[in-house]
Amino acid sequence: MADDPLTKAAPVEPVPQQAVIVGVIPDQSPRVLKEAARYAKLFGAPLIVAHVDVTRFVTYEDPDGYVHSAPIDLDIAAGESQLAEVRAAAEEVLGASGLDWSVRQLVGDPAMAMKHLADKADARLIVVGTRKRGLGESIREFFTGSVAARLAHRQARPLLVVPLGEPAADDEDLWPEA
Repeated sequence: MADDPLTKAAPVEPVPQQAVIVGVIPDQSPRVLKEAARYAKLFGAPLIVAHVDVTRFVTYEDPDGYVHSAPIDLDIAAGESQLAEVRAAAEEVLGASGLDWSVRQLVGDPAMAMKHLADKADARLIVVGTRKRGLGESIREFFTGSVAARLAHRQARPLLVVPLGEPAADDEDLWPEA
């Protein structure tokens, strides 16, 4: 049982304080990272690149900050490969920036996980991108709400939403009937 990643505690790196936090998903436009880096530089703040593994949930958190999690489905192991993609994208965009940045893996509900991290970091700003439009995303957001909207209603920090993809026309129905 000592080698079980669910029970093995790793040293917890301290959370940079007064940071700008950016939520990143694999294959997301680099524009989100670039905008977050721009604001981190303006504030003279560190940048935390956060990826949320929605295939896992928090079981408990140690007093030292180590978060124990468990998979929702034992057959899903997407989080580790997605984190590697996010880390590579961050390195490509931020590697030569001279900015103090780090990558954090979070688990669970994206809005709540980012809110929790923002509280720990006493974040100056949270940056997220919109999702590309499509039927699957429209249905998901209809039931769960967008991460940006949920963050805006559940915490008091400034929130920057970076638009991605083509914007909808003013007269376009955003919730077409199925």
